[in-house]
Amino acid sequence: MKILVTGAKGQLGTEIMARAEASRHTYVFTDVLEDAAKGILQLDITDPNAIPADVDVIINCAAYTDVNRAESDEQTAMKVNALAPALLAKAAKASGALLIHISTDYVFDGKTDRPYRENDPAVPLSAYGRTKLAGEKAIEAEGCRYMIFRTAWLYSNHGRNFFLTMARLTAEKQEVNVVDDQRGTPTYAGDLADLIYNIVENGNLAATGTYHYTDEGDCTWYEFAKAINDMLGHGCSVRPCRTEDYPSPAARPACSVLDKTKVKETFGIEIPHWRDSLAKAVNNMKL
Repeated sequence: MKILVTGAKGQLGTEIMARAEASRHTYVFTDVLEDAAKGILQLDITDPNAIPADVDVIINCAAYTDVNRAESDEQTAMKVNALAPALLAKAAKASGALLIHISTDYVFDGKTDRPYRENDPAVPLSAYGRTKLAGEKAIEAEGCRYMIFRTAWLYSNHGRNFFLTMARLTAEKQEVNVVDDQRGTPTYAGDLADLIYNIVENGNLAATGTYHYTDEGDCTWYEFAKAINDMLGHGCSVRPCRTEDYPSPAARPACSVLDKTKVKETFGIEIPHWRDSLAKAVNNMKL
């Protein structure tokens, strides 16, 4: 098979790239800018004429992920998060390919008292959430074969993410304040990459639809930051605060824990707890 991966420089794309080294299939890694040293080709996924048609699977890891900036730049966010997935879906339908697309817990408003299921009403609070939901709907409307994976609080050992930011801040500062009234699940990008890579490698391409995938368990941003500080052995004092103490342009869901029953039953997988995966990320940092 020939697999096209977009957003190859991002957290998830980088993890899939590392796994693809052992694959018998042909992976084509792309991003908005070429990186010849890493074997990443340039591809503008907002250009319908640029998307190749001779592929069997498209893994779309590209996204506009700056939640706060999207509030003032929703047009650009919509172009990347909705128009581009629509074009990829159209290309996938034309070639009979499967489109694997990554979405977010931010399509929900966080006002339920239980983990969100795939068929729960999506009511995003932010421009970012609206554009990601628009991307989901655009893919569904095109009628291609697709798997949409909603994930949350993605982090890794590269790029820009909460884990690396907290690792740096707790090393530099004596005290940091982190919000303790937003609850979700940290998700190690390598875990999601394992799922997607194994689906492709095993040829398990028929189970189309929308799925939720995060690591197991849940916590607040404060609890996540405290775990990072403690596992790294930093002496920083991590203190809880409220969202209203640090207002930001974009509203976040207060509780966006996702129910993963469907993905576990469909693909027969066990999902690691977020603390166990955080320990892996910490160990990788120490290597």
